[in-house]
Amino acid sequence: MSELEAVIARYRRFAEEEAPGRSSLYEQWAYSVWTTPELAAVLARIPASHRQPPLVFAVSRLLGAPETEGADWAAWVLAHADALVAESAARSVQTNEPLRCAALLPALSRIEGPIALLEIGASAGLCLYPDRYSYRYTLDSGRTRVLDPAGGPAPVVLSSTWSGPEVDMHLPTVVWRAGIDLHPLDARSTDDRRWLTGLVWPGESGRRERIDAALDIAAAQPPILHAADAAAPDVIAGLALDAPPDATLVVTTPGVLAHVPRDGRRRIIDAARASGRWITIDAPGLHDGWRRPIDASAWPSDRFALALDGEVLAAVDPLGSAVEWRPDAAGGLG
Repeated sequence: MSELEAVIARYRRFAEEEAPGRSSLYEQWAYSVWTTPELAAVLARIPASHRQPPLVFAVSRLLGAPETEGADWAAWVLAHADALVAESAARSVQTNEPLRCAALLPALSRIEGPIALLEIGASAGLCLYPDRYSYRYTLDSGRTRVLDPAGGPAPVVLSSTWSGPEVDMHLPTVVWRAGIDLHPLDARSTDDRRWLTGLVWPGESGRRERIDAALDIAAAQPPILHAADAAAPDVIAGLALDAPPDATLVVTTPGVLAHVPRDGRRRIIDAARASGRWITIDAPGLHDGWRRPIDASAWPSDRFALALDGEVLAAVDPLGSAVEWRPDAAGGLG
């Protein structure tokens, strides 16, 4: 398959399967690439690892593309092709969804604190503040389970559904926050905030506001963010040495391992386990870091696995909007 054919196929799949129901604007833009060879030829100039539709579309908006129908965007791309290619090649998707904390919280609740939190692929570090957010879990019964910080409801309220047995949950005591990312973002930077919120798809109700509010929390007490490849030797172990010795170090990899080559995944998992406790959110078939093999045929197709030290606890929405506690996971309240 040629580069041009690969672009057309990728954007056709996005237009038909990924954008519908989530962003009508991105659906139209992807359809334009699929049906306009000249447009696809421009995107074929972008390195393959940087031409994902959400990335190219976010860069377009960053550079001032009109957020209107596909024909207008297509004309803009053809007129600004060099700038779009260069900027896309320099950027990466750094989705930093604080709602993932709603999936992480039940695993964090099983760890004795205080906690030193180290996230791999941290972006701006918005998943390093699980203790600063409020949570609202809608249970199977229709009842809402409410968890707030000690001072009351937080500016960021994370809403998620909960299925299966209820388990003990509480907000952790986090005394140290650090992250590793190839290109970390600074919540205090206007440019970084603009890029991060620009990665939100047009039409995603409430998500931009949630990220903006979480950025304010991170900006008020910035985490330690280390620019490095977490799969490189001694990177995780070296940063872990800075954690307070009287805290339990917890290394999290929420959704990041899919973006790491297979050998690198293994090194990150091994380093996380060697450094402390390890919490991950991953597709079941992504790696073999689970304590017991996951039966893919019995696993919900739209869910990732939440695991603590390789023990699978729940099937979760990749971005945290749903938690399905597994019947065989310990810790049920009845």
